[in-house]
Amino acid sequence: MDMQRIKRVGTAAAVNGGRVLTEHFGKLRSVRKKEAIDLVTEADLRSEAAIIETITRAFPEHAILAEESGIREGGDARWIVDPLDGTTNFVHNLPLFCVSIAFAIAEDVLAGFVLAPMTGELFVGVKGEGARLNGMPITVSDTAALTDSLLVTGFPYDHQTLFDSLMARFGRCLAASQGVRRLGSAALDLCYVACGRFEGFWEQHLKPWDTAAGFIIASEAGARTTVFSGAPYCIDADEIACTNDRIHDDLLNLLEL
Repeated sequence: MDMQRIKRVGTAAAVNGGRVLTEHFGKLRSVRKKEAIDLVTEADLRSEAAIIETITRAFPEHAILAEESGIREGGDARWIVDPLDGTTNFVHNLPLFCVSIAFAIAEDVLAGFVLAPMTGELFVGVKGEGARLNGMPITVSDTAALTDSLLVTGFPYDHQTLFDSLMARFGRCLAASQGVRRLGSAALDLCYVACGRFEGFWEQHLKPWDTAAGFIIASEAGARTTVFSGAPYCIDADEIACTNDRIHDDLLNLLEL
């Protein structure tokens, strides 16, 4: 696999999707609900179309798993696309959202591209090559104590169905750490662990397009990523715990129910 070409196409796809989001930010004409509080906008759809067109033009034989349009069949090589991670923020004109694109062979994530268009930050991670922010190498924080750590989490759209367990975990982590943030974009949360802004992140009820790109970026920056039991993360896992490695076991202990 020509990873240099993968990097060029993944970056171009993220930039093209991000351009659509920038053009639509603050100018929405319609918002549709997929579920009670799960939103989709014309920006999601047009960003996804721009991303898929970019990928398909370069790699027509590759499979694509996209949040809004679903699965396009292909071989083992596939792209995993979230055209707008942080839709609720976007709808409320809060500039914390991103494009998230991963490239994988079967279940092995090889590259990730996360672009936050309003801040101009492009995170790229390639397996075996490290992670970069706007071309500069990034690494996780070296903070060793949970009490000195800033954590971040997210709440799933169906949070009412598991409210007690969410609040139990949130409360323990808040009490044990320097603080807990909730930004509304799992892909950005993972990238912010990767560049040392947060020491740890956890969330449940996620999809592959939420985590695949951020996972490889964080991993290449030195992060440790598992599910809550401590088993290795995989693309289809619906929960994730990602840290700078030094606080990982402590975070997992707090996530036990």
